[in-house]
Amino acid sequence: MTMPISVASLSLEERVAIVTGGGTGIGRGITLEFAKAGADVVVAGRTLANLEEVAKEVRAVGRRSLVVQTDISKKADVENMVQRTMDEFGKIDILVNNAGIGDALDGKMPPWLIDFPEDHWHKIVDIDLNAVFLCCQAAGKRMIERKRGSIINISSMSAFLGSASPYGISKAGVVRLTTGLAGDLGPYNIRVNAIAPGYVRVPVGVVNTEDEAAHYDDAEMLKAIPLGRIAESADIACLALFLASDAANYVTGQIIAMAGGRTKSVLSLS
Repeated sequence: MTMPISVASLSLEERVAIVTGGGTGIGRGITLEFAKAGADVVVAGRTLANLEEVAKEVRAVGRRSLVVQTDISKKADVENMVQRTMDEFGKIDILVNNAGIGDALDGKMPPWLIDFPEDHWHKIVDIDLNAVFLCCQAAGKRMIERKRGSIINISSMSAFLGSASPYGISKAGVVRLTTGLAGDLGPYNIRVNAIAPGYVRVPVGVVNTEDEAAHYDDAEMLKAIPLGRIAESADIACLALFLASDAANYVTGQIIAMAGGRTKSVLSLS
């Protein structure tokens, strides 16, 4: 007997999304992909000029956008971001925790962990891990009220590979937060997943250094990637769209690697 086939929609019509770090790189890509799929998007981050430019692009495709200048490492800022979203749109359907910083110190790769400056350690952990907790907590309360939602955390392959660093350790914490929170929020019909990218071509300065970017097209490095290239922001954005949509309505607690085949396609610590 032939079973009927149902193809779930990737549409985000009538959805409201918050994207942190939405002004550049991966966050910008996700914001624009969501808008093209029909979502109204709150663009949050620290650099107002970047946020305003992305908001203009969202409006250009016919969707509403709200800019909220936010330091996600500060609880008051996060709560303001969520409250302003509620005041403007009345709900939060999707949260993308994308904002983050790398290990770079003054534009250069820092020393190994034994000599790592303590103040820089706290700065990275505050933004790359603690802030994800603050955003999940604040937006999660609103999602629980409506008994629906999708949270997408941007982790990294550094959570599983490489030397000890505050960036990799924070991203490993994001993985554990994702799998644990998926279990806690599942009964409220809230899905929590994470994307763990490998190398992604993004502007130099926030997450990567000039030295790192110079190796993106290095022939020897590309040989280690079965697909033969590093990821673009659009690659990450397309997966985020799937996870935010009804097409992924039975997907939760998953850590999905995007490394062009360099590692297993799906990693989970659950």
